[in-house]
Amino acid sequence: MKKLILSVLALVMAASINAQVTTPAPSPFSKVEQVVGLTDVSLEYSRPAMRGRTIFGDLVPFGKVWRTGANARTKVTFGDDVTVNETTLKAGTYAIFTIPQANQWEVVFYTEHAGGGAPQSLDEEKVAARVMADVVPMPMDIQSFTITFDDLTADSAVIGFLWEKSYVGVKFEVPTDKKATASIERTMAGPSANDMYSSAVYYLESGKDLNKAKEWMDKAIALRKAADKDGNEPFWMVRQKSLLHAKMGDKKGAIKAAKRSLELAEKAGNADYVAMNKKSLAEWMQ
Repeated sequence: MKKLILSVLALVMAASINAQVTTPAPSPFSKVEQVVGLTDVSLEYSRPAMRGRTIFGDLVPFGKVWRTGANARTKVTFGDDVTVNETTLKAGTYAIFTIPQANQWEVVFYTEHAGGGAPQSLDEEKVAARVMADVVPMPMDIQSFTITFDDLTADSAVIGFLWEKSYVGVKFEVPTDKKATASIERTMAGPSANDMYSSAVYYLESGKDLNKAKEWMDKAIALRKAADKDGNEPFWMVRQKSLLHAKMGDKKGAIKAAKRSLELAEKAGNADYVAMNKKSLAEWMQ
């Protein structure tokens, strides 16, 4: 009985030690995701509240670097290169620091985004972009610090910072036209040689429509031959063509393609393909 009581007490004590009190975070975490044109953009930040306090010029002093939120550094992630104040920001993640003043903020995109709080002083080598933005007075108090994506167009958006009676916006531009034009040109040009080759090999290995596979393979080889400075076909494509002919029961076509692949592989110095073609020829020419 004594051992049983001691065991129960040990379990109760272990449960008490592992128990954790759960309460709401005073500055809850928020993540905002937005597609701007064709570019994915996301924001991660924590949202402190006013709670009857004076914010700018008091809780957030004027003229000092602010983490622009609470807890971990506020971060923005751009899926493509974007432009801020005529400065290119490479695709990636940046901390956003601000230096508030009564009528204007300096907004800094900083490459060192990990960690919490703001550094004592900014390392200029880590400053990716700076922009000055005017403070727009709000007619009411914004109780919780808020960051938004505003004024969305196909080519740009504004990162908006709101708290107390202040709104500050920073515009960034995205490469929508460049991406859209590249997509149109790529699509209008039709499938590439590699697309047709990959499709043909898939059909061959999956036992699907072999006639369609042969059509794609012939087109892929012709395109690569036309683009080659010496007018040669790729030996690895011709190798697959030989296997395709063999699977279709066309031994003559398989031997012809294998001999050509062997010739091209020897010229390219690829011993693996030389060996594979010789093995296939020995089998098919019996």
